Amino acid sequence: MKEGIFEERWRRTKYCGHVRGTDEGENIVLNGWVRRRRDLGGLIFIELWDHTGLVQVVFNPEEDPNLHEEAKSLRSEYVVAIKGKVRRRPEGTENPSLETGEWEVIAEEMVILSSAELPPFDLWDTDKVYENLRLQYRYLDIRRSQMQEALRLRSAVASFTRNFLGARGFIEVETPMLTKSTPEGARDFLVPSRLAPGKFYALPQSPQLFKQILMVGGVDRYYQIAKCFRDEDLRADRQPEFTQIDIEMSFITEEDVIELIEEYLVGLFEAVIGVALERPFVRLSYKEAIERFGSDKPDLRIPLEIKDLTPIFSSTSFVPFVKVLEGGGTIRGLLVPGGGELSRKELAELEDYAKELGAKGMVPCPFKEQNMKGPLAKKLSDEEKHNLVEQLHMKDGDLLLIVADTDFKKACEILGQIRIKVANRLGLIEEDSWKVLWVTDFPLLEWDEEEGRWVSIHHPFTAPKNEDLELLPKDPGKVRSRAYDIVLNGNEIGGGSIRIHDAGVQRMLFEALSITPEKAKERFGFLLEALSYGTPPHGGIALGLDRLVMLLGKKKSIREVIAFPKTQRGQCLMTGAPSDVEESQLEELFIKLKEEAKDGADVC
Repeated sequence: MKEGIFEERWRRTKYCGHVRGTDEGENIVLNGWVRRRRDLGGLIFIELWDHTGLVQVVFNPEEDPNLHEEAKSLRSEYVVAIKGKVRRRPEGTENPSLETGEWEVIAEEMVILSSAELPPFDLWDTDKVYENLRLQYRYLDIRRSQMQEALRLRSAVASFTRNFLGARGFIEVETPMLTKSTPEGARDFLVPSRLAPGKFYALPQSPQLFKQILMVGGVDRYYQIAKCFRDEDLRADRQPEFTQIDIEMSFITEEDVIELIEEYLVGLFEAVIGVALERPFVRLSYKEAIERFGSDKPDLRIPLEIKDLTPIFSSTSFVPFVKVLEGGGTIRGLLVPGGGELSRKELAELEDYAKELGAKGMVPCPFKEQNMKGPLAKKLSDEEKHNLVEQLHMKDGDLLLIVADTDFKKACEILGQIRIKVANRLGLIEEDSWKVLWVTDFPLLEWDEEEGRWVSIHHPFTAPKNEDLELLPKDPGKVRSRAYDIVLNGNEIGGGSIRIHDAGVQRMLFEALSITPEKAKERFGFLLEALSYGTPPHGGIALGLDRLVMLLGKKKSIREVIAFPKTQRGQCLMTGAPSDVEESQLEELFIKLKEEAKDGADVC
């Protein structure tokens, strides 16, 4: 088939999805892809698609037999230009599911601009198509309306962000993609240097150090929609390369950041999805979030809270509880309204899940006919049962799930995961609501058993609470940070902190992290030196753009809102990356591969 040439006369005068009654009787030119063709023996109908939507085009043999004959050659995904007249569809043939469903175009001329092979999957019915096949043919997958909508939503979020921050005195500054490796956090992606044999750049995990340097440089208010890279294990909401909305400000406190982000999110939700968020957002300390919800990113759409049952069992004779309490442990419970309807099999599955999470056991206590049921009920005193019922306000049909452990955090986190699982099973999540909250007062450090040292919970430039600073040298585990996370429907969408602006405090923290002065100078010497030249108090936040758009678009994976994502193994199925390179390229970089890598061993 000879394909036509795109000339000026074929330039579109109307988008497919914009055909309306105001165009009736008008001659228009459409450009687009053939979605489907229906040949009814006489008339031929095609659905012509572009990024705005689709419209029906009719080929009538009585109007133009030659054009009708040519239309028989059209196949799915052919690219065509069509001239024709707009008319109202005959009564009874309207399609109310289409915005153009009352109108059609009677074709008068056509040119086939590009033919197409048979697509490897139906672009308009991908529910049963393997994701890997869609990623391999991403250029076809992007034609789907869902992907078009996701990319437009992402563009709208980026556009709103730039306008919002620009109007508030922020300037956009680009920071380097090739930088210094600072192995204090996730694994870096390394880039070998040809001009400095044996040395490497690293792709930035975030612009953290550079934006702090900008504050030293007097920039005052910075932002960037920044590409970031982390060589870590992947999942639905994580990619090796991702995008964050990066923000930093000078001469501010936590309240300035919180006020800015609340104003931003309220405006964003209203602008892009027409939802009004309520301010101020809920605030929870890290300790309170763990105690009540078993998570530092709790989903407040779930109307269940963890309760401290320790006082009720302070004089218990139930041996497992006695041992936990003697070990300084805790007893926690989760009351599930309506949970009594769960079957024995379902309860057993929940118990097995709790054990998978590390619990020695989880005790289910259904409440039926005004009595506690289950094995534990026989072991408790009447007073203990009475107190449970009274203090938890238990009602018929409720279910109490109890976990006891010597590790307070572990007990809470296990019930936190059970909370999510039960809510999903019983349909307790308020699916159409938006719950936003701040989590504050995180611990500054946590003990890493594997490394045998304290490590940063956020990053080593997070400022400690002023009132906790004196604890840093003698009891690092009790020091709280000036960090804050923003959580939406159980997903962390951003995090930040007030930074350390005093070189002496920064050295104290490095010491607590067992980073020697020599190592600190080697890794972060430029920052320490910069801090010695007059540094303003500063802080900021980074919002995950991919995750934010995923939630706004109600998608299950960030791969659905990224044009060209990687798989969970970090592969681009469309281009075949990562791939082999020529031996000569490796020689230029003074790199020699190990034999197992040469043999194609799975080293991902």
